[in-house]
Amino acid sequence: PKLPQSTHLRARGPRVRWRLALVFALLALAGVGLLARAVDLQVVRREFLQQQGDMRFLRELPIPVSRGSIFDRNGEPLAVSTPVDSLWADPPVLLAHADRIPELAKALDVNAAELQRRLEQRSNMEFVYLRRMMDPVAAQAVLALKIPGVNKQREYRRYYPTGDVTAQVLGFTNINDQGQEGLELAYNHWLSGKPGLQRVIRNRLGQIVQSVDLVREPVQGHSLTLSIDRSIQYLAYQYLSEAYIKYHARAASMVIMDARTGGILAMVNLPSFNPNNIAGSTPRDWRNRAVTDVFEPGSVMKAFTLSAALDSGKWTPTSPINTTPGWYMMDGYTIRDVADFGKLDLTSVITKSSNVGASLITATFSEKRLYDMLRGFGFGRSTESGFPGEASGLLPVYTSWRPINRVTISYGYGLNVTALQLAQAYSTLADGGVLHHPTFVKGDDGAPVRVLPEKYAREMIGMLRTVVSPTGTGSAAMIANYTVAGKTGTAHLAGAGGYLKGEYYAVFCGIVPATDPRLVAVVVVRDPKPDHYGGVVSAPVFRRVMEGALRLLDVPPDNVQHWYGQTPLPTAAANAAGGAP
Repeated sequence: PKLPQSTHLRARGPRVRWRLALVFALLALAGVGLLARAVDLQVVRREFLQQQGDMRFLRELPIPVSRGSIFDRNGEPLAVSTPVDSLWADPPVLLAHADRIPELAKALDVNAAELQRRLEQRSNMEFVYLRRMMDPVAAQAVLALKIPGVNKQREYRRYYPTGDVTAQVLGFTNINDQGQEGLELAYNHWLSGKPGLQRVIRNRLGQIVQSVDLVREPVQGHSLTLSIDRSIQYLAYQYLSEAYIKYHARAASMVIMDARTGGILAMVNLPSFNPNNIAGSTPRDWRNRAVTDVFEPGSVMKAFTLSAALDSGKWTPTSPINTTPGWYMMDGYTIRDVADFGKLDLTSVITKSSNVGASLITATFSEKRLYDMLRGFGFGRSTESGFPGEASGLLPVYTSWRPINRVTISYGYGLNVTALQLAQAYSTLADGGVLHHPTFVKGDDGAPVRVLPEKYAREMIGMLRTVVSPTGTGSAAMIANYTVAGKTGTAHLAGAGGYLKGEYYAVFCGIVPATDPRLVAVVVVRDPKPDHYGGVVSAPVFRRVMEGALRLLDVPPDNVQHWYGQTPLPTAAANAAGGAP
């Protein structure tokens, strides 16, 4: 029989309540789960998740700074940094709009397939350069296309107004504006500055939509003022280049120093290169040969040999010496002059550039005295100029000398020097026997050191004046209305296994005005042809450059009476006593 309706409902009641309870329990459990998840996200993992979000939209970007400029002693720019733009892309964003890649490739003048391949290879990255160091106008034209994922970054490119004229001295920077050669490398820390850092928010296209805060203030690079005189540098480059081309030389260098401070007013090397575009040049071209290349100097060393003789107290400018018959043998080697000069005095040994005379004179005092004198003038050690890669040259310790070593060193063989060392040594004579370490930085004058009594330095200058005279080997260095002291040198070029046949260094070292020295210059030409004598190849370069430099520096003439009155040149003794020219 059927149950009554009321009984049926009572039978279903417990099942309904059980189901409702189950539903409420499930809802409560879900609520607890959601609450736990909320606590996990908002409390437990909040910092991690915030960091992950920031990684997608918050970035710390460097604030580029301009590298410090380099100026010459008169404030003329030698190296400046100009603002440029570099284009970069966010590969995932740009690949998501691959249909725009051909348009971008055309704007950048690159192959579209190659560009897409580069982006795909870096699809797991968020930054890749498209093109660096673009003209800002050209970069803006690309950005105007509004291609997703393409952005710009401000950078700086180094520019050298004087180009190859100052190339080896200044050096150059790399694409990241860091010094690679020359003074750019030596003073990189001073010039570079420190980039700043800012925190920004980017949208999904990689574009900056908000600057959040400044993490680190940018510090601009410091400027550097050199002792170099741009006008004199141009003169040296012009006239040295003419000689370099005329004599088909392999290389050439010229150094000009301020005799009173040691400041380097000009330093030129050939061959040179364009630091604004180093493509096609080689490390050989980048080398500052005046500082890094060593050579046997030849007869220009006689000035220091005879300075040692004067300092010994055994010799005066008029002391006699017999060089007859113009040659002699030593340890199986022949020491010879170009002619039999017969009886000379100390001054004539310099005037005639007598190898026999110089070597016989050194036999009258100890090897240690000669060695100490050469070391005092800076040979065999760094000039402390601070230039990267500077060579110290080679001056063997006197205790290792054989008799033939003393002889050859007396006239410039058996030791190696740089052009800068020669300039420093002649500058020491010019300033009365006081050595000034060469410097490239204006006002960075080091402590002077006396290496020769002033009396002997003045006597040596007087002797050197006879070289730059109508009858001397340096007559081509004579400058109208100015007295000049100097020495010519012609030295064999050494190679593997001995001296190279027919290859020479042509050297001239000069001081002007001789009565009150202001400038010292050294000219070195490697392997000139067909002439190879220092008095023929290098002395005219000295004259032409110094004529212009004296005018630029407004140095008053000191020899007007001689040129217009035709009075005789003073003797070494008269010069030492302060006699007028």
